[in-house]
Amino acid sequence: MHEQRVKSSARRQIPAVGRILDALGQRDLAPPSDLPRSVVVDLIRRKLSQIRAASDIPEFESIVADLRRSVDEFRASRLGPVINGTGIVIHTNFGRAPLASEAMRALNEIGSGYSNLEYDLATGARGERGAYVEHALALLCGAEAATVVNNCAAALVLIVRHFIQLKRELDCLKQSSLHLGKSDVIISRGELVQIGGGFRIGEILEATGAKLREVGATNKTTLEDYARAIGSETAMILKVHRSNFFMSGFVESPSSEEIGALARKKRIVFVEDLGSGAIIATEEFGIADHEPTPAEAMKAGADLVCFSGDKLFGGPQAGIIVGKKRFVTALKREPLFRALRCDKLCLAALQATVDLHLDQRTAGIPALALLQISEDELHARAAAICSRLQGLPLKIAIGCGGAKAGGGTLPKSSMRSVTIDIVPQTSSLTDFAATLRAWNPPVIGYIADGRFKLDLRTIFPHQDNLVVEAVRVACADKA
Repeated sequence: MHEQRVKSSARRQIPAVGRILDALGQRDLAPPSDLPRSVVVDLIRRKLSQIRAASDIPEFESIVADLRRSVDEFRASRLGPVINGTGIVIHTNFGRAPLASEAMRALNEIGSGYSNLEYDLATGARGERGAYVEHALALLCGAEAATVVNNCAAALVLIVRHFIQLKRELDCLKQSSLHLGKSDVIISRGELVQIGGGFRIGEILEATGAKLREVGATNKTTLEDYARAIGSETAMILKVHRSNFFMSGFVESPSSEEIGALARKKRIVFVEDLGSGAIIATEEFGIADHEPTPAEAMKAGADLVCFSGDKLFGGPQAGIIVGKKRFVTALKREPLFRALRCDKLCLAALQATVDLHLDQRTAGIPALALLQISEDELHARAAAICSRLQGLPLKIAIGCGGAKAGGGTLPKSSMRSVTIDIVPQTSSLTDFAATLRAWNPPVIGYIADGRFKLDLRTIFPHQDNLVVEAVRVACADKA
């Protein structure tokens, strides 16, 4: 009984939700100024539940401080803009390619009201979703037809699933026992790449029910390897572009032209996953390495090509499929296609981006524009920023950087860039970086050679004032 009275007395010391809200200054919280009140209340109740389950009850001030940290961390997890000073143009962690202003206008116009998403204005009847985008993409890529799903991995899943199912159906019609097994997808061992988030191409393909027929060695695959692997169970040949890594030394792999010719001879479907989605020659950006385009892949003999919309294409997240009309039409009849299709916002942004490509106004596509900024322009901005930060407790200088395209593209290439190099005098580099990340909007750079660096190639000119203000406040906080 005594022990129960002690526990009961201790629990009475646990503060009420309202008292903590008062201490946090959250009682009268109203969106959209901050987190919704219900979110903060839920965080408090979770914390109090943990306290009730523990043997010791912390001091009230400790509870409030802990919850304040939790609220700040939860607030920081909300989707919001950041200033990218990393020098990585297509940064996967930062949402990949920034959208063009035309795409943003389209999002506002389409998202804020009703649209003709699936309505035929000529007939007044139900229309086809994405008809314009599909036609424009086919024209842009020099393909017979095109369609779009929600990302490139989804495009690959849709394609592979269709052709292995088709192979099994044909085997059944032939009354073959082979339909009881899995259909083969032939792929080089040197192309079983791992993409972002730990996902691997092989695992994604096997999830469709396909059986991978790996050919060649990691560093060397010949055309004969492909030829020997083709058999009665083969559903398709898949070539995956090594867009996020490269191999050098004792390496060999057949060209797309050679694989395409073999596939035609054997009457096997040949699919190429380009991933990065370059539409124009990357040499035009001053980049020595060539990134293959969908038009080149189809000319080489690919029946279907898939690539991402939010990498070098410069648009929203999307998996774009181009190629022969009969195959694209068949993909769109798949039940899985509906589960993977794009919504109106994706199609609106993609439509605007495709139009910019067709009009050859790629300077209006931010990802491509950032790749082409001259060093002189970057240096002039750096000089202006440094002059405005004089007199603060820090060492500041104009430095050199090696910017990357990023997003799993052009892994061998880097571009000369200009950085703002900062050595704070009142805090460590890691603390200074953390303070800038806590700014609104967060300013994110990197630490190298004993300095905190901000690469101006990935900071938009209109953000320069925000960078200056953030650095000034970071110095004031540590003074």
